[in-house]
Amino acid sequence: MPAKDVYHEAVKNALIKEGWTMTADPYPLEYEDVELYPDLAVEKVISEEQKQRKIIIEIKSFISSSLMKDFELALGQYILYRNLIQ
Repeated sequence: MPAKDVYHEAVKNALIKEGWTMTADPYPLEYEDVELYPDLAVEKVISEEQKQRKIIIEIKSFISSSLMKDFELALGQYILYRNLIQ
C-alpha cells in the first residue's frame, strides 16, 4: 500500500468538516491482477436534489524539484483511475 501524502490528514479533516462521509481510506481499485489505491472515497447527500454524491480522491502535494514532472505523474494517475472506474 502506498504512503500517504503529506496533506492527507488535512484534506480528510476538511472533507469531514464539510459534511462528507469517509467510505474508504484508501479506496481499493482492482484491474485484472493489479491493485491500485486512490487515497479516499467519500460520499455526501446533496440536499437540493436529495441525491447521493460519491467521489474518489487522490491527494497530491507537488513538492518535488520538478513541478512539471509532478503534474505529468498526477495527470497520468488521474487518467488511469478515471478509465478504470468508468
